[in-house]
Amino acid sequence: MKKTYAWSIGIAVAILGWLGSGLYFTEGKSIEPSIADQRLRDAEVAADRIPTNVKIKSSVAKEITRYSTTSGKTQNKRTVVTRTETTGKIVSRPVERGDFVKAGAVLCEISVEDRKATLTEAEQRLAQAKIDFLGAQKLRKQGFNSESAIAAAKTMLAQAQASLKRSLVQLEKTKVHAPFDGIVEQVHLEEGDFVNPGQACGTVIDLDPMLLTARVSQTEVQDLKTGMRVRGTINGTQTIFGAITFIGSQSDVETRTYPIEVQVANEDLKYRSGFSVEIEIPMGETFAHQISPALLTLDDRGDVGIRVVDEEARVQFYNVSIVAEDLAGVWVSGLPYKTDIITVGQEIVVAGERVTASYSSNQGITQNISNTIGAASSAGLSP
Repeated sequence: MKKTYAWSIGIAVAILGWLGSGLYFTEGKSIEPSIADQRLRDAEVAADRIPTNVKIKSSVAKEITRYSTTSGKTQNKRTVVTRTETTGKIVSRPVERGDFVKAGAVLCEISVEDRKATLTEAEQRLAQAKIDFLGAQKLRKQGFNSESAIAAAKTMLAQAQASLKRSLVQLEKTKVHAPFDGIVEQVHLEEGDFVNPGQACGTVIDLDPMLLTARVSQTEVQDLKTGMRVRGTINGTQTIFGAITFIGSQSDVETRTYPIEVQVANEDLKYRSGFSVEIEIPMGETFAHQISPALLTLDDRGDVGIRVVDEEARVQFYNVSIVAEDLAGVWVSGLPYKTDIITVGQEIVVAGERVTASYSSNQGITQNISNTIGAASSAGLSP
């Protein structure tokens, strides 16, 4: 073998032996990063913790009346179907459907026939009975009559009086009268109809006062009392006020709810029976915040709530209950007495997250309330 080849092989073996010796005999050393590399690494870690910018609105709770709202309807207080009380032919029906009638107005009139003659006869018999009774008393004073004759004359007088009264009643029954002021809702007879006692003549309804009827739950009924003033909204536009006049004592078998009635004035008769109505019942005072309904959100369990920012600039989630509504928004309870509500960015933050918050422009100020500068500085970021 040539000498040059031998040297080449020897050098190659030496190099391989030196490289392989590092795997078995040399212990690796950790290299400390430079200050610049450390800052870069800290900045990259801190980038994942950069606070989200949100807008907030400072809110202070106000004491308002908490209402319970239930759906119901308007209902006329009285409905009466007037009926005939004697036999005969209808000779007059002076009212039509929709007419307003006063109490005592004639709705149907039945033919008198021989009732007037019977009345005249009863009047004459009464006059004769009075004369006979006075004559019997005069004779008794003169000693020409007995107590028995006086008693007989008195009985005849009483019979004549009763006969006259019956005749008057029968004559009065030829007219069917309205029982109260109201509206003629239905007519059941026409002129020429022959009627018997008990046939319907006309239906009269009383619209003043009007009733608002609804049903309330068993938890709400405990706080109700007759005389309580409530507010009703008819067809979503007309607001009326009235007092509770009836609270049911027995619940519905299926719904477990109790009926209530609210009486309201209806002097001009503009409210009709059967209108839909929302009844708001005051259930006491409570502290609440007014917010936009758009700020309401759901947590993981599906409960309604609001996200706010606490004193440490962290997001907190509070479950709330809607206690009232008006044109400016909804009133909710369940928040701290004074709190900062997130108005912009609520959908991109979660409870416990640190944020950079500034007040909404509609409050007239912009103020940073975040305490994240220290955290950013410790991460190597300049403020």
